[in-house]
Amino acid sequence: MDDGSNFGDIEGTDRVRAHAAQLGLDVDIVERPEASSLDEAASLLGIAPGELVKTLVVKRHDGSFLFALVPGGRKISWAKLRAVVGVNKLSLPDKELALEATGYERGTITPLGSRTALPVYADSTIGPGRIALGAGAHGHSLFADSAAFLAALGAQVGDITDPE
Repeated sequence: MDDGSNFGDIEGTDRVRAHAAQLGLDVDIVERPEASSLDEAASLLGIAPGELVKTLVVKRHDGSFLFALVPGGRKISWAKLRAVVGVNKLSLPDKELALEATGYERGTITPLGSRTALPVYADSTIGPGRIALGAGAHGHSLFADSAAFLAALGAQVGDITDPE
């Protein structure tokens, strides 16, 4: 995957757009009011919660990171994700480490334009069609076709979640 580190001082949604353009990925970034929950965010966007995909930064035992894409209404199954990744230990880093690894604050994280190229693992329950994700800045969401998005990022798709 090509990371966003070659976009210099571009920040936020502009970095996301630039990386999407470089990948030939069609994205639509929209402004939205702040939301206090995933369900509220989905409602504000006019979509079902399962169409809103959370991008989680996950830390491996060796200190490296990966992205886990988790649809709304689901949570990481640590045992399943460890099996797919092929490691014995994974954890969620604190918000400062996630920011350092990606250049994005929690709630805005997306694999597009990440400051570090990280492997992407996506849950197999992400449906076909349009999905919404973080867009690199608070108050914004990114829409993209799920198949095109996962393909552009070279995502490994597998069973990595359980229902919430």
